[in-house]
Amino acid sequence: MTSVVFVHGTGVRAPSFQRTFDRVCRGLARVRPDVHTVPCFWGEAHGASLALDGASIPSRGKDRGVGSADTWGDPAADGDPLAIWELLEAEPLAELSAFAEAVAGEDDTAGFVPGRRDPWDDVADRVRRLSLVGLTPDDGAADGEGLRQLVVDLAPYAGEAAHRVAEEISHGLGGAPFADGIEPVAARAVLALSLRLADAAEDADEPLPVDGADRDALVGLLTDRLGGTDRGLAAAAKWTGARLAPPVLWPLSAAARWQRGRLTGAAVPGGGDILRYQARGEALRAAIAEAVRAAASTAPGPVVLLAHSLGGIACVDLFADGTAGPPPGVELLVTVGSQAPFLYELDALSTLSRGERLPVAFPRWINVYDERDLLAFVGEKVFPGSVTDVRVDTWQPFPRAHSAYFAHRGLYELLAAELP
Repeated sequence: MTSVVFVHGTGVRAPSFQRTFDRVCRGLARVRPDVHTVPCFWGEAHGASLALDGASIPSRGKDRGVGSADTWGDPAADGDPLAIWELLEAEPLAELSAFAEAVAGEDDTAGFVPGRRDPWDDVADRVRRLSLVGLTPDDGAADGEGLRQLVVDLAPYAGEAAHRVAEEISHGLGGAPFADGIEPVAARAVLALSLRLADAAEDADEPLPVDGADRDALVGLLTDRLGGTDRGLAAAAKWTGARLAPPVLWPLSAAARWQRGRLTGAAVPGGGDILRYQARGEALRAAIAEAVRAAASTAPGPVVLLAHSLGGIACVDLFADGTAGPPPGVELLVTVGSQAPFLYELDALSTLSRGERLPVAFPRWINVYDERDLLAFVGEKVFPGSVTDVRVDTWQPFPRAHSAYFAHRGLYELLAAELP
C-alpha cells in the first residue's frame, strides 16, 4: 500500500492542522482510495513560541525614552504625535488633502470674492518659491550637524516637491474660503515629498536616516519662510485624525505599539517557525524522517511526502543532506507552495549550498505552485532535471492562495496520476 505523509507549513497548530489534514484525507480518498494517509504534525513540538511569555517585548511605560520629545496617553483618545508622520510616510499629500476637504466644507460667507486675487494663489506662490538652498540652522531656534546634513540631503529634491505641493494647493483649495494654518501643513508635505523623492532617486536599500528632532526643526524653518506658525505635532495628529477614517491612521499610530504584545504574539507562529527552523532545523527534519519510517512500518510499500511551504523546505533539506542518510522508501516528494528553490538561489538552504547538485539518492520531485501565491516558487531552472514544476490555479488571491491548494480538486487529480 502507498502511504502519503502530509507535512504542514509554517504557523500551523493543532486545530488548523487537523482541519487541513482531514481535507487532504478526503481529497485523496476520492481519487485514490487505496492510499494510506499519515499525518506529520510538527507545529507544537518544533514550532516557535514565546517561552518566557513575551519578556523580550518592550512594555509601554510612562518613562520617556532617550531623545523622546513627549509622552501621551491613550492613542485612541489623545492622538499620537507621530501618527501624522507615519501617515505622511505612506502618502506625503494626505494631510494637505484632508485640510482642503475640511476648508471646502466650511460655510464662510467672507471667503473668496470674484474679481479679487484668490488668496490661495498667494499661498501656492510662496510654497512654489520654497528652497533649501542657503537654509541653515541659524535661521531658526534649532541647530546641529544632523539638521545641516538633512538640508544637504534633501536640497536637490525640495524644488520639485514644493512645486507639486503648490499645484495641490491651487487645485485643491482654489476658490475655497481662506483658512489659517496652511503653512505647517504645506511645510510637512514638502518635507515628506522631498524624503520620498530622495529615497526613489538614490534607489537605496533602506530609507534615508533622519532624526525626528532634525525633521521637526526643518519643518519649523520652512513654516517660518511661509510666514506661518507651527501648531505642533500633537495638534496636527488630532486635527487630521478627526477628518480621516480611523482605519487609515489606526495601523500607523501608537495603537500598534499600545497592543504590541498581543500583535507580536499573534505573529510568532508564522514568522517564528521559519526563524526557529533556520536555527534549529535538525529536530524538524528528524521528525519527518521518523514519520516516514512509521508509515513504512505500518503499511509496507512506497512512501510519498506531500509537504506544504516550510514543510517542503524541510523535506528538501532532509534529502539534500549528504551527511545523514535519507529515510528509505520515499519514491516521490510533492512540494506545494514551496520556497525551497528560492532559498537555494539565495544560498539559504540548510543542507545544500548554492552551486551544489542534489544527491543521486534524491527522490522524484514534483513542485506544485499557483502563480497568485506569492510564497510559491518554481524549481526547474534552479535544479535542472531534478524537479518538475506543475502550475495549478486555485482562483484565489494572495494570501489565501497559499493555503487554498488542499481545497483544490486539481491537486488531487494530479496526485491520482502521480502517486505510486
